[in-house]
Amino acid sequence: MTEFSFQPVSGLELPRFAGVPTFMRLPHIDLDNPRLTEVQIGLIGAPWDGGTTNRPGPRHGPRQLRDSSTMIRALNAVTSVKPFELINCADLGDVGPNPASVDDSLARMTAFYDRVLEAGIVPLTAGGDHLCSLPILRSVARSGPVGMIHFDSHTDLYKSYFGGMQYTHGTPFRRAIEEGLLDPKRVVQIGIRGTAYDMEDREFAKSVGVRVIPIEEFHSRGVEDVMSEAKEIAGTGRTYVSYDIDFVDPAFAPGTGTPEVGGPNSFQALQVARMLDGVNIVGADMVEVSPPFDQSGGTAFLGVSIMFEMLCNMAMCVKTGTAS
Repeated sequence: MTEFSFQPVSGLELPRFAGVPTFMRLPHIDLDNPRLTEVQIGLIGAPWDGGTTNRPGPRHGPRQLRDSSTMIRALNAVTSVKPFELINCADLGDVGPNPASVDDSLARMTAFYDRVLEAGIVPLTAGGDHLCSLPILRSVARSGPVGMIHFDSHTDLYKSYFGGMQYTHGTPFRRAIEEGLLDPKRVVQIGIRGTAYDMEDREFAKSVGVRVIPIEEFHSRGVEDVMSEAKEIAGTGRTYVSYDIDFVDPAFAPGTGTPEVGGPNSFQALQVARMLDGVNIVGADMVEVSPPFDQSGGTAFLGVSIMFEMLCNMAMCVKTGTAS
């Protein structure tokens, strides 16, 4: 343990409703803090929804996710992993977006994550809409394309929206493949469902080798079988994990802008994240939590519970030296 305590504040020492909320009650270390280089996994807020095309609100997601995360404790009672005893984790604060400019926000986010990656930190991000993943990938994939395990009800592989708009929450992974950030043959998308404008996104996926697992296949095969294939596709190479909360059925996660019925329940939502063990995770995100549609706060709590499952696997990955 370093001089600076990277341990979360225990609810047995300070009530969870008290104190300044940070992700999982971890210390806040900004990018100018000299202790930044001691951080191994950084939890980051991306409060921006400039790519949203229908119901806005994910810009408020990081704040609600932070507040909900005060209920996260230090031990994963299923896997016995204690991530905060394995490595140094900290809340790195929020990326400051430009709500009036998509282009400037994308540039600001990439510049922020460049500094995070230069410090040797593996990022775990709370969005924000799904366009947030693109500028993060621009930093993560600077040394070469990465694979991706993607949980969602939508592929986000559309060419454009509204007569040529290239940057929306429905296009980030089309751009990422075009820019050489993702190796499409190491990309798997799980849970895809719902009505569609057309099949252009699926046709693109097929043409470049992206594996799409529709929700019908997910339910018929089961979590373990699907996740076994997902890990085989990702292989041992550098892999990004992107988790859209609308992967989960809206009965369990109504607080999102583009819900689709027929999805996994909350237990399955945790299972898929827990089964990322062994994946070489070089970054991950939880996106599209929208507080205006989350009156009970249950969506946000599920979101941070999933983030904790991802964090446990990321911590094991960093500890064993495979996150590179």
